[in-house]
Amino acid sequence: MNKQTKQALIFVAILLAILAVFQFADIGSPKTKESTITEIKQLVQDKKVSEIRVKGSKIEARVDGEVLIAYIEKSAQLSDYQITPDNVNIVVEDPDKGSLLPNLLTIFLPFLLIAGFLYFMLKSATGSNMRAMDFGRSKAQLYLGKHKISFADVAGAEEAKQELEEVVEFLRYPEKFRRLGAEIPKGVLLVGPPGTGKTLIARAVAGEAGVPFFSVSASEFVEMFVGVGAARTRDIFAKAKRNAPSIMFIDELDAIGRQRGSGLGGSHDEREQTLNQILVEMDGFNPGTKVVVMAATNRPDVLDPALLRPGRFDRRVMLDLPNKKERKAIFEVHLKNKPVDKTVNAEKIAQGTAGFSGADIKNVANEAAIFAARQNKKTISQNDLNWAVEKVFLGPERRSKVLSEKEKEITAYHEAGHAIVGHILPGTDPIHKISVVSRGMALGFTWSVPLEDLHLSSKEKFEDQIAQMLAGRVAEEIQFNSITTGASNDLKNATKIARDMVTRYGMSDEIGPMTLGEKEELIFLGKELAEHKTYSEKSAALIDQEVSDIINEAKKRAYQVLAKHKKMLKQIAEKLLKEETIEGEDFARL
Repeated sequence: MNKQTKQALIFVAILLAILAVFQFADIGSPKTKESTITEIKQLVQDKKVSEIRVKGSKIEARVDGEVLIAYIEKSAQLSDYQITPDNVNIVVEDPDKGSLLPNLLTIFLPFLLIAGFLYFMLKSATGSNMRAMDFGRSKAQLYLGKHKISFADVAGAEEAKQELEEVVEFLRYPEKFRRLGAEIPKGVLLVGPPGTGKTLIARAVAGEAGVPFFSVSASEFVEMFVGVGAARTRDIFAKAKRNAPSIMFIDELDAIGRQRGSGLGGSHDEREQTLNQILVEMDGFNPGTKVVVMAATNRPDVLDPALLRPGRFDRRVMLDLPNKKERKAIFEVHLKNKPVDKTVNAEKIAQGTAGFSGADIKNVANEAAIFAARQNKKTISQNDLNWAVEKVFLGPERRSKVLSEKEKEITAYHEAGHAIVGHILPGTDPIHKISVVSRGMALGFTWSVPLEDLHLSSKEKFEDQIAQMLAGRVAEEIQFNSITTGASNDLKNATKIARDMVTRYGMSDEIGPMTLGEKEELIFLGKELAEHKTYSEKSAALIDQEVSDIINEAKKRAYQVLAKHKKMLKQIAEKLLKEETIEGEDFARL
């Protein structure tokens, strides 16, 4: 219930109470009845009247607990009507003097009602104005001491933490640096893929320094009204300065920090005004202001150069996807407060989760806990974690998606083809699992896991990967003399790798070591909507020919491997049809 509703209910309750006073004020009074002066005269003569009250022209006669009311002329007296009561108590009251409470209520109640109505009207109008003014106020969340996070809660990212230790030192002991003429960094830009812990590490910096932490999403600055973004920018910077020393964190900076004037048909004016205000505010910091602006983005390439110059975002801290050692540490952090079986091997799980971000690992730990709870287990086992890894990486199982026997057989040979070529060619990763159980949009899958984290890929590795991708389609041709749509995603990925080999990595003997084509991004209309050709039509035809040659050569290699191991292809496909899933160790033994 909001405040205005509560006030309205209170007002209605008071009004009802006043009406109740009017209604029940005379509950204890005798019952009244209209009468005539003649009837009262007769009752007096019969000595049935115990008391008579005279209020001007109003006569009240009390008879056996009942009050009879009659009226006489204003100038008349009881004796004029030959009413001469004996042994009757007669009370004469001033007609102008009545009960105090009813008189007061009669006078003031209309004014109270009008005043109450005006009050709520003004209150409503003021509330509307305040809500309108709230558009210019920042929606930043302030974290003071609640849920304090330190660097100990951030597993991995050791280099990033070392870089940010200086910011913590600046905020804790500013005089130590000022004595030598050093200035506190005005801005720190955290750069990395989604889920790598940019927001978490920013909060950890605030927790380590023991200062207020203001967090806001860049998209919250922009509204439909012009000037709101700039007003909110001024508001959050003012709050941060009032609470200095403090940290102000802007998440997804690229939402408002994109390069100005680069949108199709002109960029969004409101975004540009907001960005201009941020630049002005950061320039407005004097050297003594103990406010550090931290921002996070996974697209530093689209940011306006004015944001990245020294004096604004002085530091750029990179947060990459965690390596095997860091993944193990992150798993241990997220499993720390969960009941885990003693047989759980965090290192083995980290081995099979190459390419997972910190957010993915957190999700795996949570999914494992949910799965164990559904099974009524008391602890989380290694199998629960393996199941969770598969769900996060491949999607949920879809056992309800029933395939015909023919489709299931085609899928089994398709996945067996991927697995055999992936096992034999040296440039592919070891097979972790093969299955014909539908997951996500796939009818089946062959899951390969690298033995170590790789940062470079060779031409030979790309060629082997393309051959493995095409092996499913080749296996269908060998066994059924036909092809299906099941290889559509394989063809898409293989074509992309082949084209990148030619146009980006210079791995074509015909074209040579050069990059062809530049991606153009229309900033406010999405990602890579156009590609600027820096080559002729003749070169374009040559690129297409080279891509085709790479794919056809890879297909030939896959065909040679599967034709040579046709017996093994049939054996693995039949095992898949029977068991639905083959683990990597069992496959290697086959």
